[in-house]
Amino acid sequence: MPIVNRISEFQPDIAAWRHELHAHPELMYEVHRTAAFVAEKLRAFGCDEVVTGLGRTGVVGRIRGRKPAGEGGLKVVALRADMDALPIEEETGAEYRSTVPGRMHACGHDGHTAMLLGAARYLAETRNFAGDAVLIFQPAEEGGAGAAAMLDDGLVEKFGIDEVYGMHNAPGMAVGSFALRAGPAMASTDHVDIEIEGVGGHAAAPHKAVDPVLAGAQLMVALQSIVSRAADPLDPAVISICQFRAGEARNVIPQTASLAGTVRTLTAPMRDLVESRVREVVAGVATQSGTKIDLSYRRGYPVLVNHPAQTDVAARVAGEVAGQGRVSTDFPPLMGAEDFAYMLEARPGAFIFLGNGDTAGWHHPAYDFNDEAIVFGTSYWVRLVETQLAG
Repeated sequence: MPIVNRISEFQPDIAAWRHELHAHPELMYEVHRTAAFVAEKLRAFGCDEVVTGLGRTGVVGRIRGRKPAGEGGLKVVALRADMDALPIEEETGAEYRSTVPGRMHACGHDGHTAMLLGAARYLAETRNFAGDAVLIFQPAEEGGAGAAAMLDDGLVEKFGIDEVYGMHNAPGMAVGSFALRAGPAMASTDHVDIEIEGVGGHAAAPHKAVDPVLAGAQLMVALQSIVSRAADPLDPAVISICQFRAGEARNVIPQTASLAGTVRTLTAPMRDLVESRVREVVAGVATQSGTKIDLSYRRGYPVLVNHPAQTDVAARVAGEVAGQGRVSTDFPPLMGAEDFAYMLEARPGAFIFLGNGDTAGWHHPAYDFNDEAIVFGTSYWVRLVETQLAG
């Protein structure tokens, strides 16, 4: 089946909702205006249940089908969109550009939210399915683990969710195309913070000091040897130390230095290996340099793993919407992270990418969600529900 005609008819409404959300971006869990907007729309569409405040500011809507789930079939299929923006100054020049200095929807969560609202409107109108469709609007995807917060508040249990699906736009992919893969699809992300304490002194007398800057430089190089020499090259890992802070003057060896970065992997064994090796390297440099080094290694989002059966369903539905030749099922894994991974640990499901066209990339000040993608993403959502909850 191609895109849904009824959705094409109210595509301008969905675009208008997106523009409204885009103009008023909110960060992390502080998405109060966005959540209120979503809840108001869901109630207006006639959702059977609207719950707010899940995971602090998350919103969930339930739409019951025309008949109960079939014998032995799925009862509840959940669809998830993220609502939060980013602390970036917008440079799109759009008429609906951000009205909040230093904040913008630079990852397309405004589009994700609007498309899921469009699906809610259609599903509440037609109810051409058996069982329940649950629509999840999540805060704090951008580093705040909002998915985990909603799960901790009983999301799965409260709504009896059997399967859960997510979607994200993809700059550089043609509008009207989809991509996904079974198995590991996005990386885990762990946080590394290193504090180095030496002995400060005069730049002209380094032998009387213990240089934390030199120790930090040694760490920068030694940590990269983990990926190049300790890790299987066929099992990806990325260590990026992106912050190095030390000193205030050109002729003073400082007392302290600090480094911060991330570790990204696609499998649990590699995640464990890299953490172990990071700890060993830090201890070794501390001994060799004579500095005191404190390491904080915090695990963040897990690997996003698509379940094979649900990935097959998602690919088939996307093919019905866009055409089989416009769905890639061997999309290379991404080393970026996505907290939908927590939901896929809780229930089977799949995460799919939707083409955003030739636009600026995620987290770029000139990025904007492409309104032409709306009909494809929204049609995918409704066909997915109707397929998995066929009566």
